[in-house]
Amino acid sequence: MQQPEPDFSHRLNVSLRARVTLVVVMSPEEERVVSRIREVCETWEPARQCITWDSADGFAVISGNRNFLTQSRDPLAALEDITKTDENAVIVLKDFHEFWNNPQVKRRVRNLSQKFRYNRRTIVIITPVHKIPDEIRDDAVVIHFPPPAAAELGNELDMLLATSGIASSLSKGGREKIIQAALGMTLNQARRSFSKAIVTHGTLDDRDIDEVIADKKDVLSRSDALEFYSLTETPENVGGLSVLKEWLRLRERAFTEEAREYGLPAPKGIALIGIPGTGKSLTAKMIADLWHLPLLRLDVGALFGSLVGESEERTRRALSLAETIAPCILWVDEIEKAFAFGSGDAGTSQRVFAHLLTWMQDKTSPCFVVATANNIAALPPELLRKGRFDEIFFLDLPTVEERREIFSVHLRKRKCLPVEYDLDLLAKESEGCVGAEIEQTVIDAMYLAFNEGLRRVTTEDILGCLKKQVPLSISQRETVAALREYLAEGRAVSASRPARSCADAGRSIALETFDPVRT
Repeated sequence: MQQPEPDFSHRLNVSLRARVTLVVVMSPEEERVVSRIREVCETWEPARQCITWDSADGFAVISGNRNFLTQSRDPLAALEDITKTDENAVIVLKDFHEFWNNPQVKRRVRNLSQKFRYNRRTIVIITPVHKIPDEIRDDAVVIHFPPPAAAELGNELDMLLATSGIASSLSKGGREKIIQAALGMTLNQARRSFSKAIVTHGTLDDRDIDEVIADKKDVLSRSDALEFYSLTETPENVGGLSVLKEWLRLRERAFTEEAREYGLPAPKGIALIGIPGTGKSLTAKMIADLWHLPLLRLDVGALFGSLVGESEERTRRALSLAETIAPCILWVDEIEKAFAFGSGDAGTSQRVFAHLLTWMQDKTSPCFVVATANNIAALPPELLRKGRFDEIFFLDLPTVEERREIFSVHLRKRKCLPVEYDLDLLAKESEGCVGAEIEQTVIDAMYLAFNEGLRRVTTEDILGCLKKQVPLSISQRETVAALREYLAEGRAVSASRPARSCADAGRSIALETFDPVRT
């Protein structure tokens, strides 16, 4: 996990006092880095001379003794000229990674690094790339400069509002969430996102939280393994699952500063297991909308590379980026397929999986993991133990009440008024159907009505399509029975049975007679 920003100034100050001669700062935020370096130099008494250099404008003194008039723009000439600075000078070289392919430049940097050990000069190279020449790596202290923290983002937001003259309509919780939404962005990215939100509505209010979250796509473009999902699924779009929804609503404020002050830890995540088509993936999207957090889908297939160690490095980078963006929802879909171990990959899958498990256990950043799975038998026991997830929910075949809700949801989605349909009859006749099958039934009925003169779809149309459909509970009867046995044994919490304990719900499932055959 990256160090908090105040630690950068401390680490740089310690390096200067220890007479470190070469520091490489990795960050795309050149302006912020230079500002912090200047602040550190000005804390010395007297202030240390701080000079910046780039190939366009040459040298510029930003702190301390101003008597340095050389304006070399050639990198080799510039490296020669920095020996004319004060003996305790800090020389900041911008975009210097562009010249690392020049053997003379690399040799000169190494010579100066060794020479400066006998005085107090330090070279600081700012680079947005993470590749350092092997010849230089041993001589350098590498510091990763983190994105702006919440306090700096809050100051930037206040400054934008003050200069624009626009009043903020954000609630106290909304202000905290919009700042959280910008975490992981550079200061320039956050500034652009805040400005766009202000000019879009002529004010700043809780509606703009989701727009700032959507702007995080730019941050995720650095990783092929993380995919950003827009917030489109509200709790009203998910029928049933009342226990799970209540569990989530109790934790809606879990990532706020108020929760931290109260002593609550950030929730780790949940595992959603059960019958295919019951809404596990839909629930992951719903959580992000309910909590107003960015939703990232971890594409495990994109983690694996052909080179030795490449898969592990991609995994580290993806998880590090997720931590940078946190608080966020990290969704791992069908996790049992993602880490199917085989003998042909020399143990790469196991190492990547072990790295993910360790991260899930030890992470301190507010990344809420939502893992979905259909095949419970394929899940290793170490994944589901306490400490990895806060809770394990089982999504069963929907009850009559839930099927009624699901029909209502999908009719509304398709511009139909639920009150015009016999929802009780539809719920009764769809016994044994999962949510995905109910949705497809509504779609099939609409196609039927559409091709018969664009008429309005009726309850009879939907009932007719139901009779033609073979639900998964029949075509895969044995598989569904085995999955439901997992809940019957009390090994997970039912997402849909609020009135009974997990064990009672499991026993009732085992005892009830289920006959999905249509009459």
